[in-house]
Amino acid sequence: MMNKQNLILIGPMGAGKTTLGKILAKHYGLEFSDCDRVIEAQAGAPIPLIFEYEGEKGFRQRETAVLKQLCAKNNQLIATGGGAVLSPENQKIMRSQGIIIFLNASVETQYNRTRKDTNRPLLQTENPKQKLSNLYHERLPVYQSLADITIDANRSNTRMVIEDIQQQLKKMNYQ
Repeated sequence: MMNKQNLILIGPMGAGKTTLGKILAKHYGLEFSDCDRVIEAQAGAPIPLIFEYEGEKGFRQRETAVLKQLCAKNNQLIATGGGAVLSPENQKIMRSQGIIIFLNASVETQYNRTRKDTNRPLLQTENPKQKLSNLYHERLPVYQSLADITIDANRSNTRMVIEDIQQQLKKMNYQ
């Protein structure tokens, strides 16, 4: 096995990081952690409330602390928040501590998967689809530059997406 034992999922909201992460973690015998859920557990508050009281800056500080904590351990599968890649510190942590898998989902796919989710503060706007588009185009170059593996996450067949990830990991001698 490679010395990078952690798998780190990056990508936009609605790409399937949590859903796919749980399945992959089980398959590879890794501990699954969703950064957003860990932040909520440590803060004792849901993300929208953290945003309300601390703003995005406060949330991002919490996100970096959680990412450091999770990446300090081995045999982790970490599902990051969509904006975790924006911080140069987070980029450095992820690059040094795991294989980074970019789950690429179109704006249309993201919108269809998130439109009824009220737990996403950045989408509480008049035009959430436009917000998703803006975020996607802003973050895409960062996702691409960080990715060891890029996967098309637009398909609704989870098993096929998982198989694509497994094939790419196998090419990297990750077992």
